[in-house]
Amino acid sequence: MKRRLGAVAATQIHLVRHGEVHNPTGVLYGRLPGFHLSDLGKEMAQAAADELAGHPVSALFASPLLRAQESAEPWAKNFDLPIQTDERLIEPTNKFEGGTYEFGPSILLHPRVWPWVMNPFKPSWGEPYAHVVRRMFAAIDDAWASVETGEVVMVSHQMPIVMVQRAVSGLRSFHDPRARRCTLSSITTLERRGDAFVEVGYRDLSSEILARAIDTGAV
Repeated sequence: MKRRLGAVAATQIHLVRHGEVHNPTGVLYGRLPGFHLSDLGKEMAQAAADELAGHPVSALFASPLLRAQESAEPWAKNFDLPIQTDERLIEPTNKFEGGTYEFGPSILLHPRVWPWVMNPFKPSWGEPYAHVVRRMFAAIDDAWASVETGEVVMVSHQMPIVMVQRAVSGLRSFHDPRARRCTLSSITTLERRGDAFVEVGYRDLSSEILARAIDTGAV
């Protein structure tokens, strides 16, 4: 989406990860339906929305997956905004979906998945990093241009947000999933500088809340 000459747009974009998911079996839930927030996840989502109390949030977007929609609800209530669903904010596809695999060297103990990990730079087990980067920035650019002023909140998932973090920092997309800086209900804040977005802030929830959370199932 292009803005007309002289028009203003969003001052900041906040990428918000969903809260803790009810996942008693610890599966990699990916795009599987029915994975909703736990009670703690709802508390986390509310705490994240409260973190920006007083900010001029003027638009709210969310991934279509249930955990993201539920995480967007406190934002909708706090700022009296509708939740606009954007398919581009969704979790990537992943061949490990539905299993209980742990990323790392131990994955080689499962011969069945060897073909999936032949090219970790792509990655060969799911949606290519380059695709995730393109769709996320397309969604961010459209969201930035969709308002006349104020800030925009976009509720998404760990891997897509990390792809944006790494891209704006000039880092390669390939990374160790175990070392991601994107905790549950964290807020990554971007600003537009010229023709590019830059990261200007990152917020975690309190250590007390995070210590009670179980963060499994991200792909």
